[in-house]
Amino acid sequence: MEFSKHDLAVIKEHGKTPGQVSEELEMIKNGFPFLEIVRAATPGDGIFVLNQSMEKTAADLWSEYVSEGNRIMKMVPASGAASRMFKELAAFANGNTDHAMTPSLRRFFNELEKFAFFRRLNLACVTLYQRNIDELRKEGRLRDIARALLRPGGLNYGRLPKALLMFHKIIGSTRTSLEEHLGEGAQYAVNHNGKVYIHFTVSPEHLPLMMAKVREVQYLIENRYGVKFEITFSVQKASTDTVAANPDGTPFRVKEEIFFRPGGHGALIENLNDLDADVVFVKNIDNVLPDSRRTLTNHFKMVLGGICVGIKRKIDEYLRLLDKGTPKPEMLKEMLEFLHKTLCITNEHADEMTVSEIADYIRNKLNRPLRVCGMVKNEGEPGGGPYLVYDPIDETIAPQILELSQIDTSDSHVRKIVEQSTHFNPVDLVCALKDYKGRKFDLTKFVDRQTGFISQKSVDGRDLVALELPGLWNGAMSDWNTVFIDVPSATFNPVKEVNDLLRPAHLITDNLAILM
Repeated sequence: MEFSKHDLAVIKEHGKTPGQVSEELEMIKNGFPFLEIVRAATPGDGIFVLNQSMEKTAADLWSEYVSEGNRIMKMVPASGAASRMFKELAAFANGNTDHAMTPSLRRFFNELEKFAFFRRLNLACVTLYQRNIDELRKEGRLRDIARALLRPGGLNYGRLPKALLMFHKIIGSTRTSLEEHLGEGAQYAVNHNGKVYIHFTVSPEHLPLMMAKVREVQYLIENRYGVKFEITFSVQKASTDTVAANPDGTPFRVKEEIFFRPGGHGALIENLNDLDADVVFVKNIDNVLPDSRRTLTNHFKMVLGGICVGIKRKIDEYLRLLDKGTPKPEMLKEMLEFLHKTLCITNEHADEMTVSEIADYIRNKLNRPLRVCGMVKNEGEPGGGPYLVYDPIDETIAPQILELSQIDTSDSHVRKIVEQSTHFNPVDLVCALKDYKGRKFDLTKFVDRQTGFISQKSVDGRDLVALELPGLWNGAMSDWNTVFIDVPSATFNPVKEVNDLLRPAHLITDNLAILM
């Protein structure tokens, strides 16, 4: 495709090349192939279910690993604005009649006192309208309450990141999800030196607010848990933005300028790649509980960490043996068994390989980043899940996390497999990012570029076609070693819409807390 001089300047400004933009336009035009799923990963077949003894062994191993001086970090993707959380409420606030009232909105207004932000919202209503919330409700002025919550002049929650929303009431105070993540990190990700390394990925416009909040609360939280934080931030790189297209496949333009959009959370593989740590815990900003409800969550964090460490040590041991030359047949057989039974990787043609081919095959499969994924049973939450997937390039079957957009659900056989799926997208990821020699992997080399997807968007009322990069735990980690661990549903408490904060796990029932 031919680009003007101005186009080339805009492309360069985004850290991209004309060739990359042309390739993205071709991807939009041609779409992406569906992946070939063999079967759903289920308990006993791709998903490991632990007993208490296994849990204890793993948790103890994690404690041992930390004491050895290895560098542990927690990464929290926190780029998303809270606008989706308040989508229905915002539509109601912008309306002129009460016809938009729904059961979920009715529950929101009836149970306002239970939200952590109630007290501050009440003060905002008094300031804006000279009425408190109870008086506004009696007068039927529900839209005014919604506007006080969402708009500038009030709490402005419609424009803030989820990280800065008040999630929980604690006796005498409230806590944002950012504060809760700091507290959580202090309970399972403390390094041997007493430091907790936490990294937030944020949107550029929210960075000053996030940094200000950290300055406000860091000292208090450090004193509460007896730790020291090293908190860092990053934004999605401009080079991970993707070009938008018109429905006819030509570049979408705004004021004659080629338009680029953020490439989705898969872009965060670049941010993860920049972190210097042996093990990184990854957990979304909206999936966090108050202190009193975190015992089980923290336990399984350490369990997953210990499993990751144990598997990584075995991988490193095998790779060092391979460095010494081709192992004996019985050792190669042991390594193949490890691939099959622990990493759930199979190759029907392994018996046809020569000894040296088997050794090369094992080395290739072992010398990759490792992720251990906490998976919960799917109880109706939207999202993808774990599958065993065939890779035509090397003819292996291995675990993958797929979104429905990557699966050909028009095929009745495939649809049946999807219906047999039992578990949901990962609740937690524990990532080992260094090789057996202690060198950082280049994570960008383990991305399957053919696992993105196309979405329909609009700008200023004009339709566009957007290219979404391979998702962070989907195609962006496609070529990692992957282990699925069944974890209790109680460890998964996302807040996707505001009424999720009314779930029992997010509410503190102490009488004093209720008064706040």
